[in-house]
Amino acid sequence: MGIHGLMSYIGENRNFFNNVKLQNTKIVIDGNNLFHRLYFDSLIDLQHGGDYDSFTDVICKFFDALSLCNIAPYVVFDGGCDSTDKKLETLKQRARDKIQRAHQISRGGGGTLLPLLGAEVFKQVLVQLQVPFVQCHSEADRDIVTLANQWACPVLTLDSDFCIFDLKAGYCPLNYFKWKNVITLKGGSESYISAQCFSVENFCKHFSHINKALLPLFAVLNGNDYASLPSLETFVARVQLNIGTSAFTRRKNTRIQGLLNWLSRFTEPQEAIENILKYLKPNEHEEVRQLLSSQMDEYTQSEVDLAKFFQNREAKPDVPTVMANKAPEWMLVALMKGELAPFLSDCLIMKRTFLSTQVENMGRPSSHRCSLYIRQVMYGLLLGPSETDPDSAADVTGQCSKVHCVEEFARHERNLRKTSIQTVLKRFSSTGVHSLRSLPEISMSDRISFLLDTLKVKPTVQTVPAHLRLTVAATCYWIAHAEPRVTLHHLQALLLCIVTGELHKLSGNWRCEKGVRVVHERLSRLRLRKQIRNLDIDVAHVFCQWQSCLLMGIYLNQALCYPLAVPDITRLYSGTLVHCLHQELKSVAAEDLLNGSLVAAEMYCQLLHTVTATVPADFFQGRRSKGRAKVKEKQTTRSTVSPTSQGLPTWHDVNNQFAALSTEDFE
Repeated sequence: MGIHGLMSYIGENRNFFNNVKLQNTKIVIDGNNLFHRLYFDSLIDLQHGGDYDSFTDVICKFFDALSLCNIAPYVVFDGGCDSTDKKLETLKQRARDKIQRAHQISRGGGGTLLPLLGAEVFKQVLVQLQVPFVQCHSEADRDIVTLANQWACPVLTLDSDFCIFDLKAGYCPLNYFKWKNVITLKGGSESYISAQCFSVENFCKHFSHINKALLPLFAVLNGNDYASLPSLETFVARVQLNIGTSAFTRRKNTRIQGLLNWLSRFTEPQEAIENILKYLKPNEHEEVRQLLSSQMDEYTQSEVDLAKFFQNREAKPDVPTVMANKAPEWMLVALMKGELAPFLSDCLIMKRTFLSTQVENMGRPSSHRCSLYIRQVMYGLLLGPSETDPDSAADVTGQCSKVHCVEEFARHERNLRKTSIQTVLKRFSSTGVHSLRSLPEISMSDRISFLLDTLKVKPTVQTVPAHLRLTVAATCYWIAHAEPRVTLHHLQALLLCIVTGELHKLSGNWRCEKGVRVVHERLSRLRLRKQIRNLDIDVAHVFCQWQSCLLMGIYLNQALCYPLAVPDITRLYSGTLVHCLHQELKSVAAEDLLNGSLVAAEMYCQLLHTVTATVPADFFQGRRSKGRAKVKEKQTTRSTVSPTSQGLPTWHDVNNQFAALSTEDFE
């Protein structure tokens, strides 16, 4: 949610806040708000598709700061869309705004837009740090308030709605939470974080001790993210609002100031509502009364007991009836644990999804077109045969003539367009038509085959380490479906970036080959010394398509109950590094960048060989310019040799304690 203009208004009066020293306490964190703020406030690159390694470092530093002060974080995420659709128009407007911001960023302008994999990266870091979190069935605000009041601890977010809720321990806005400057007392025995905590009591006192129960009515009248009626604007236009003469009052604050001063005349919400109706036509009274009542309910505590879930993650979740009727219990639990993305519940419950805009070429179709088939299969998996023909069976191609449709909202040029997407029903190898309820009972081999067949890759992809199989499979799919077409430079730059992330994991182990650190530093420094003056928008578009394919592959893997290992995307992709590598490869062979580490060369060679084995032999030929022909020929010849023919040792999974990695210095 969000109340228009309220955060900037209260920020101009520090009397609304109390200074606090946070330590030795629980704290409930608005997860969606936090990962946006951490990314944007850290000034991480936005043009090139996301620097997820830098983002990971920032997240780790944030939670390290909390740990130093003995602050126990409990993170709560929003879930899918509310089944009543009361925020649909707001969601569509936000999607339109993101399209415009993406366009501005692509042209070097300002603005903020979270990269596509940002939310998944944040959750993965929480898992790695063992920070407890939960994902609500829809918007989390009321559940956050209920949990914080149950524990009598503060809430950390930057959402103006929390100025309206009655929080026992207050609300700490993120922009006043000085986590980067942890203060340690002499002797180092204790540390704390300075913060300012919004006090609803101070706020009400400022407006003639207005009753706190009237604040939800103020939020609705001033305007929040829910649909409103023109008649409420009629009331605001007709009522005489006393805005006062304080220097604190500015033109942009007149509506807020005036409404609060006007409401302070009443003792209870119902009295104020009846006074509002006097300014409206009689035939509007009942509709307005119901609207005000329903929207004010959004500021009451919920009946969901998140504390119970944090104590027992296997507990049966409290969910709305509409969700319980459509989703089997295994899905409800997985959604609550954050193991299934809200994207999947939106598909299942609403038959509608929003595809996030990336910084891409606005003159081309959305980068999500590349992953369309993956989504169609995923939609079919979730929704099954059409309700009009529940007994319809898939034919030999795995298709069904009577299928569901899902509404997708996605970018079309610089506008938001709704498209009806038909689902695709596919057979499992041995079970045929399935029910969503029995999906976890399908054999692992059948689910792996289903996933790899959807991504149109051969089982040989399983020769790479387990934690990279889904990434490699999504990369093979990307090469086959991307437009503009993937070139050898695109692929090499991507694989070198993946290798860089793998080397980062290895470099922290004393038993690893010494050359690993040398090559990792060489690749990492490349983005520091290589200046990219202007964004190559077509190159960006190609890599945006890869991110879409990977994300949808991750979602499909989730829906199939994780037949493949979850890719560690915290170090998998760095947009600025990929773009720098793409530029560097115009004059340097990929192998030269890996010189000095046999392990790095083996990683790269195995990945490249596995991917290129899925495309025709001449796929990357015929596109070289005369000036670069020799360099590219050298790259193609050296890079596509199999690891076995080069006599390289087997590349072991980096998660296997690195036991088989040589400690020799191969330099």
